[in-house]
Amino acid sequence: MHGIHRKDIADISDINWNDLINIQRKKKPEKKKPGSHYWDKRAASFVDHVGKTFYSENFLKIMDPHPDWTVLDMGCGGGTLALPLAAKVKKITAVDFSDNMLELLNSEIQRRDIGNIKTIKASWDDDWSEKGIEIYDVAVASRSLSVDDLEGAITKLNNASTKRVYISTIVGDGPYDRNIYDAVGRDLIPAVDYIYMYNLLYQMGVHANISFIHEETRKTFDDIDATKNYLKWMLHDTTPDEEQRLELYLTRNMTMKDGRKVFDYHKEFKWAIMWWSKEK
Repeated sequence: MHGIHRKDIADISDINWNDLINIQRKKKPEKKKPGSHYWDKRAASFVDHVGKTFYSENFLKIMDPHPDWTVLDMGCGGGTLALPLAAKVKKITAVDFSDNMLELLNSEIQRRDIGNIKTIKASWDDDWSEKGIEIYDVAVASRSLSVDDLEGAITKLNNASTKRVYISTIVGDGPYDRNIYDAVGRDLIPAVDYIYMYNLLYQMGVHANISFIHEETRKTFDDIDATKNYLKWMLHDTTPDEEQRLELYLTRNMTMKDGRKVFDYHKEFKWAIMWWSKEK
């Protein structure tokens, strides 16, 4: 589906939302979708986030977990959901394709003496049955659906559950900061907003419930260099000129608070949580 023109669309059913999502993603300047090595490098930055539970607390309120549930956490990362969820359900299978993410999660499992989380290394493209991924009461994909075939991934997730499916994704710019992009002279190409995914679900015959988690970034850093290192998840392959622009911006727009560097403005954003029941 190359090129979608308003005059060609008579009804919403004329849009192939899976194709449109891929068209939107290809507008992003990144040359290719981040692989396991990219997430391996980012794993260290997740150490702090494992103990910060604003997102997970609100996700779990929406999820309302039952103590007899078995849960698949697909794209579990460092355990943002799996770790706090462990005390609320029977069993969790946490899956990720990054060795370092799983190492971080397994370390926390051991440290907290958690006995009901099993970890598996696998990706969306793998044969799940060969990897030991079974059928669960509930399947979750929390901020982990950056895939080439979104419809196929959602279908696999749906087929792996018998009761409910929960997915979450970005709203608008999400955690990306336009101020940072403007500072280095780049255009921020919007990510695929939740409404694309919601419409794809509708086209797939899924009438999903939807809630939103409001979040505010007020992260602190040791110094400017630590801030620049953190922002690498947002800015890939910066040039020397961009590095200079970024350092100048951070110098002008960060202040000291309790001995640490912090931005002098608040960045607010939302996550969309979509879920549906498979029970009659």
